[in-house]
Amino acid sequence: MQKRSVDVAVISDLHLGTYGSRAAEVLTYLKSITPRLLVLNGDIIDVWQFSKHYFPPPHMAVIKEIFQLLASGTRVIYITGNHDENLRRYNDLQLGNLQLTDKIVIEIDGKMTWIFHGDAFDNTTKGSARFWARMGSNGYAVLLGFNRMINRALKLMGRERISLSKKVMQRVNESIVRIDDFETLVAELAIEKKYDYVICGHIHQPKKRIIETELGKVTYLNSGDWIEHLTSLEYYDKEWHIYHYDESKMKTLDIKQVKTQPDVMSNEIDLYLHSLHA
Repeated sequence: MQKRSVDVAVISDLHLGTYGSRAAEVLTYLKSITPRLLVLNGDIIDVWQFSKHYFPPPHMAVIKEIFQLLASGTRVIYITGNHDENLRRYNDLQLGNLQLTDKIVIEIDGKMTWIFHGDAFDNTTKGSARFWARMGSNGYAVLLGFNRMINRALKLMGRERISLSKKVMQRVNESIVRIDDFETLVAELAIEKKYDYVICGHIHQPKKRIIETELGKVTYLNSGDWIEHLTSLEYYDKEWHIYHYDESKMKTLDIKQVKTQPDVMSNEIDLYLHSLHA
């Protein structure tokens, strides 16, 4: 596979450890790029749904590939989200090329870019609403499993896949999270701080838009997710781009052929998973 060089890649909301995660596609994507900086912008492993009984080889292979990127010189910044919030106890940890934090500001080509997951601006993840958010996450996981069975049947009949879960997630975002309000609130705060770009994940809606107020303007970006949209953000040629995984052009790795053999990284990966479950 020919690899593309990018300055920065931002991925979020992989939700590894759940039936809905498109781990094979994530792995294929990571193997197709050579980023100088990789930002994991939250909800990489879904601790809310995490089970020792379900973490198949492709999911483990994604983590292993991230370690491989680290070993090859890529700087990796892991920004914690609400579904992997257990790692927030280790915020500001720095181990070689790996940095763990809850937010970061980086300067790229003279432009200031503020990156964080975004759950801090979502009231459904706080207080008493937190219980219902977890319940909703469980229901969404069931819907994803049901959706997958439907698509398998449609594939056998030679028909295109559908996404009931995508429609449900969009309705939830529109009625509860209120995407426009979320984006505006984030942008206004970024403008106050005089940042040029602000990058979030969390709401599973890939986006690039300029938001302007009387105080100034900022470019708002969202990296989307690897459940439905299969998107990331990439910085190259002095500009941010939304990357869309094209299943008709990318040769997705066969899940049955993805194996994780024991090697020098196994202990590190085991410790990582244990820290999430603790």
